[in-house]
Order: sequence, then C-alpha cells, then structure tokens
Amino acid sequence: MRRKDREVTGIEDMLGIIRECKVCRLGMADDGVPYVVPLNFGYEYRDELLTLYFHGAREGKKIDILRKNNRVCFEMDTGHQLTREETACAYGFNYASIIGLGTVEFLEEDAEKIRGLNLIMKHQTGEDRNFEYGEAGLRAVAVYRLRAEAFTGKRRELPERRS
Repeated sequence: MRRKDREVTGIEDMLGIIRECKVCRLGMADDGVPYVVPLNFGYEYRDELLTLYFHGAREGKKIDILRKNNRVCFEMDTGHQLTREETACAYGFNYASIIGLGTVEFLEEDAEKIRGLNLIMKHQTGEDRNFEYGEAGLRAVAVYRLRAEAFTGKRRELPERRS
C-alpha cells in the first residue's frame, strides 16, 4: 500500500469497517472485460479466514461470469464525509474501505444455503437468529460464498477543523 499512514492493519479494526458496510462491490472478469456489481452481503471471520456470503437470482450475467471464472475481487467502503475548505485542492474526504480478492463457490446443499442466508440476514438486520426461507425460496435463490485469499483496510480521517 502506497499510503502507509492510511493503512488499517489490525483485524479487529478491519472487521469493524466490514460491520459498518452493507454493500460489497464484487469485481469479475468476463473474457478479460471488467464487470462490477453492488451486492448486499453477510460475512464471518473464523480461523483467520474472511468469508463473504451473497445471494441472488439463479441466472443472469453475474452468474454466467462466475461459472466461467470464479476468481474475483471485492471492495466495500463506509464513513463518507466531505470536508470543505477555501480552495478546491484543500477539500478532503473521510472514508474507510476494505479491498480484497478470492474465489467464489456456489452453495448447493440446503443446510449450507440456509447458513449463508442467515449470515446475510444477521449482517443486514442485526438479528442473530434462524430465519425461515421455505423450500420454494431455497430452490429459487443462488447462494454463494467468497473465501478471501487476501484483503487490506484503508482509512482516511481528516483532522478536526481549526478555529
């Protein structure tokens, strides 16, 4: 990372950023052409492994790309705040972000899909419980996980304004 002064190195700090984010941008390559989609997600960090969970339609461009090439990158960010100054070049922007890469795999077993969906619901709603999905719902949805091979955190916190 070029700006070491903005690097977030502690795992608890990085997980704090992830907790604040509700949307993750998934970057894919479609025969060498980039394709990015914003997705709601859930996650877990266990045994020093970050795993992100997503869901969506069982067919479409994103699914087609992932079935051809399951190597992806991801990005999420939060803490957005513009700081205005007298000149345009002095303006600044607060943020915190996570960027990483990994491999996507589709979950086919009902128990795995339910676990992934529950992690998504937990992250999005704050409720740690088992939700009901129904057999038809489980058949209609694609659930997939991204096992992060590497990820980094970055934060820019602007100094407080001088009086």
